Amino acid sequence: MANVLVTGGAGFIGSHVADALIGDGHDVWALDDLSGGFTENVPAKAKFVEASIVDYDALTSLFEEVKFEYVFHLAAYAAEGLSHFIRRFNYQNNLVGSVGLINLSVLHEVRCFVFTSSIAVYGPEQLPMTEELKPEPEDPYGIAKSAVEQDLAAARRMFGLRSIVFRPHNVYGERQNIGDRYRNVVGIFMNQIMQGKPMTVFGDGTQKRAFSHIADVAPGIARSITTPDAYDQTFNIGGDVPYTVNHLANEVAAVFGVEPNIDYLEARKELDEAYCDHSKARRILGIEPRVSLREGLERMAAWAKGHGARESSRFKNIEVPTNLPPSWRS
Repeated sequence: MANVLVTGGAGFIGSHVADALIGDGHDVWALDDLSGGFTENVPAKAKFVEASIVDYDALTSLFEEVKFEYVFHLAAYAAEGLSHFIRRFNYQNNLVGSVGLINLSVLHEVRCFVFTSSIAVYGPEQLPMTEELKPEPEDPYGIAKSAVEQDLAAARRMFGLRSIVFRPHNVYGERQNIGDRYRNVVGIFMNQIMQGKPMTVFGDGTQKRAFSHIADVAPGIARSITTPDAYDQTFNIGGDVPYTVNHLANEVAAVFGVEPNIDYLEARKELDEAYCDHSKARRILGIEPRVSLREGLERMAAWAKGHGARESSRFKNIEVPTNLPPSWRS
């Protein structure tokens, strides 16, 4: 098998991808700066490297030490809504850090670079979202992800670097950082319930999303490198059925055995509906979402109850406070 680098390997999706790769017999190095991940997430058989993808010297040393055949790049600060207000931080971490990793992958002749992008690249009023649509991202997070996708295409044309791009959406499940107040609505709801607080919803809760359990996402990402037809392709990956945020809140309350208690906040600027077509992933990779929303929430709730609530910390370096939602100010 192969030497594989997983960035964000102590994070939510990254640790599950690392698990799947180890299960397939690969030797895995999990790199993470622990800004949003936890060492307890790192698989026991992975070699943990504490470093940031923006530390080019540390990455260079690692690539010189280990001959990686595959790179799975999952490290990111994926707070889409917050990205408007932390623009420099967003681009430094989600774009500049990624380009450094691409440079090293070219220099060290990595066989394939697997990148987790986002459906944030699509923009509004493109439903269902398909891979053939022209990206029109509306926020800095989506812009950064789209730029990395373009850079990978340029690296393929100039240097022959092969890549696979995945665009997951609203992924939830065990090991998620439920203490992050800015992203991952399922985790936010569960954390609030365990703290005895109301679930907070921006707007009236009628906005629709298709929620994706990690078991329907991570294994397909990990095994994509064994499918030659997947190389130099882009795939949506995740759940098929869109639900309103109100429906989600009721389902989360149900799996915790409590009555839904929702605090509706001032609406923020976001898409009313966002869901994807996954026929390409089915056709080429054989990926089929199998975990229903209720089953996935039950799995995550069982983990969350054993794990306990996390204190929600505030992002300390807001760059542009203009129009920042009031609930994010305190």
